[in-house]
Amino acid sequence: MRAPNPPDWSVARHELRTLLGSAGWRPDTVQDAELALHELFVNAWKHAGTQAPHVIAALCPRTLRVSVCDNSPDLPELRAPADPFALSGRGLHLVRALTDRFGVAPLKTGKVTWFELDTAT
Repeated sequence: MRAPNPPDWSVARHELRTLLGSAGWRPDTVQDAELALHELFVNAWKHAGTQAPHVIAALCPRTLRVSVCDNSPDLPELRAPADPFALSGRGLHLVRALTDRFGVAPLKTGKVTWFELDTAT
């Protein structure tokens, strides 16, 4: 059972913004990364029931990889685009549109959903 309110993701967002800002990434790319992180973070809470999703952000020379771990072994499916008036169903489509790559991998307990962004040259 999930908590009635989503967990606070402000620390993860701040750390991501600080990491990319200090590396000189463009503000629009930073915003894309923040929105993609938000979608994965909320999905881990809403669909996997994880009270405090674990976030890992790694910045290699030209690629950012953000991983969000949750407690559910159920792998998400990229469904057909949702009805424009539906209340949910667009999150993974949004992540796919905002990032260069994304995916999901099972863990011993739960799964990790991740995305990657390449810096513009």
